[in-house]
Amino acid sequence: MADLTAAKQPAPVRRLTDSGIEIRPVYTADDLEGWDPAEKLGSAGSPPYTRGIYPSMYRGKLWTMRQYAGFGSAEATNERFKFLLGAGQTGLSCAFDLPTQMGLDSDHPRAEGEVGKVGVAIDSLADMRLLLAGLPLDRVTTSMTINSTAAILLLLYGLVAEENGVDPKALGGTIQNDILKEYVARGTYIYPPRQSMRLITDTFAYCASEMPAWNTISISGYHIREAGSTAVQEIAFTIADGIAYVEAAVAAGLDVDDFAPRLSFFWNAHNNLFEEVAKFRAARRIWAKVMTERFGARDERSTLLRFHTQTGGSTLTAQQPEVNIVRVTVQALAAVLGGTQSLHTNGFDEALGLPTTRAAKVALRTQQVIGYESGVVDTVDPLAGSYFVESLTDDVERGAWEYLVRIDALGGAVSAIEQGFLQDEIEAAAYAFAKAVDSNEKIVVGVNKFVDEGAEKAEVFPIDPALQQGQIDRTRQVRADRDQAAVDAALADLAAAARGTQNLLHPMRAALKAMATLGEVSDVLRTEFGVYQPNH
Repeated sequence: MADLTAAKQPAPVRRLTDSGIEIRPVYTADDLEGWDPAEKLGSAGSPPYTRGIYPSMYRGKLWTMRQYAGFGSAEATNERFKFLLGAGQTGLSCAFDLPTQMGLDSDHPRAEGEVGKVGVAIDSLADMRLLLAGLPLDRVTTSMTINSTAAILLLLYGLVAEENGVDPKALGGTIQNDILKEYVARGTYIYPPRQSMRLITDTFAYCASEMPAWNTISISGYHIREAGSTAVQEIAFTIADGIAYVEAAVAAGLDVDDFAPRLSFFWNAHNNLFEEVAKFRAARRIWAKVMTERFGARDERSTLLRFHTQTGGSTLTAQQPEVNIVRVTVQALAAVLGGTQSLHTNGFDEALGLPTTRAAKVALRTQQVIGYESGVVDTVDPLAGSYFVESLTDDVERGAWEYLVRIDALGGAVSAIEQGFLQDEIEAAAYAFAKAVDSNEKIVVGVNKFVDEGAEKAEVFPIDPALQQGQIDRTRQVRADRDQAAVDAALADLAAAARGTQNLLHPMRAALKAMATLGEVSDVLRTEFGVYQPNH
C-alpha cells in the first residue's frame, strides 16, 4: 500500500478574499484573543446588532421574498406581478426603463429604442393605474428601483392607492431614492448633486407626514458593487452616502429620529460566502455606531441597519447559464446567513436578457428551499462565534472604517464624489478583478475554466417591437385629454417652488394629479436646477 503521508505536499497558496483580505489556513481561539463577545456580538435585537436587528430573526418570520420585475408595458409587468404573487412571493419589486429613470417621456427623441427594455415605462398617472391594477396595495409592500425620478414615482403610487380607497399613510414599501451612488456607479442622474439632495430631503419630510410607513430611501451598495467595487468598498462607500443623507436632512431642519427609522439599505451578494456574511454583520455594527455616536440618535429604530439584498447580477455568465442557479443559491445563502430583511434572487438567464417566467420561478423557488428546507433559519446567526467568521467580520469592519476616515477628510461623500475619489477607487478595483480573471488567478466556471463550447443556448426573453409606439400613443392621448390650463398652472407652481425653499413634493403631486407627465415635471426641475455634467 502506498505511503500517502510521504506524498509531496504542494506549496502553500496565498488565499485572499475579493477585498484582498488574507485568509489564514486555520483559525483558532488565538485569532480572537482579547476579543470581547459582549462588545462585538451582544445578542440579536440589541446593540451592536452584529447578530441581527430582531431578537428572533427568521424563527419569528422569514425575510420578504421580493422578486424584481418590470419590463415592457405597465400591463405586462402587472401580469408578472400577479404571477409571482401566485407563486408565493411576499413583496413586489419594480424595475423601470431608462427613459423613466432619466425623466424622459416615451416619445422623447432620446427615449428611442429604450422604451420598456430594462424595465417598465411609466409616463403618467395613466400608466401607474395600469401597473397597479388589481393589486392588494393595502396588504403588499412594493419596492421601486428608481433614483432621479423617485419622488415622481412615489407620488404616482400614492395617487393610485388613494383612487383605490387605500390611505397613503397605510402604504408600505421602499423607493431607492439614492442619487449619490448614481454619480459613482450607474449614471442615471439628472440634476447636480446638491440640488438632488434637496429632492431627497424633501421626500424625507413629505413621507414623515404623508406616508409614514414608507421607507424613504434604500441606500444602495448594490450598484457600487456591480460597478466593480470590493465588498469592503461596497459597505464603506454606501455608509458614507448614508451619512451624507442624514447630514443633509439634519441641516434642512429635520430631527434625526423623525426620519432615520425609515432609512434602509440595499446590498449585493457575491460568491465569496464567508466574506459576504462578514460584510452584512460588519455593516450593521458600523451603522449602529455612526447613528449613536455621530448623530446622537435616541430612537433605537434609527440605529437599525435594515436591508434588502439582491444576488450579484455582474457575477452571472452568458456561458452555461444554468450554472448561474448554483451561484445564485450560494449568494442567497450568504444573504440569509448575514441576516437580510428582504431578498431578490436573480434569474439564471439574466446575463442574456430580462428573466423569463421559468427563470423567475426557479429563482423564487431557490429562496423557498433555503427558507423551508435548509434549516439555516432555525437559529439566530448560526455562524456566530466561528473563529473565522468573527475574525473576518472584524477585518471587513476595519477596512470600511479606514475608507470612512479618508472620505471624511475629503469633506464627506458629496465632496469625495465631486473630486472623483470614489469613482477612481471603484475603477481600480474593477480593473484588478478583470486582470485576475484574464490571468486565471480568479476562476469563473464556464468562462476561463471548465469551458463548454457546445453548450446549448438558453431561451431569451422576447421584446415586442410594437411596444414603443403603443406607449407613445398612450402618452400623447393623455396629453390630448387633459385640462392643459390646469397642467400649465401646476407646473408653474412647481417652478416657483424650485426657485424658493418650499417642499417640492406638494406641487409635484398637484401637477401629476392634473396629468402632467413624468418628463414634463422633470423638465421643470431641469430648467430650475440645471443638468449635471461630470468632470471625471
